[in-house]
Amino acid sequence: MILVKNKIEIYRRELNMTQQDLAEKVKVSRQTIISLEKGRYNPSILLAHHIARVFQKNIEQVFIFEEEGNGQ
Repeated sequence: MILVKNKIEIYRRELNMTQQDLAEKVKVSRQTIISLEKGRYNPSILLAHHIARVFQKNIEQVFIFEEEGNGQ
């Protein structure tokens, strides 16, 4: 199983951006940003790309993919 963690809140705060500001920039609801930040929702690749562009980062800098339960 792959877990996706993210640094959305960290980068958003560095830019003094509210959840609503980010939501408007990537054309989603504030609730979507809240869910992303809390790890309740994984974005589509397109949304991940839009979010990364707002922060001027690549996707891998914003979203961290971790494998869980690999038995090692």
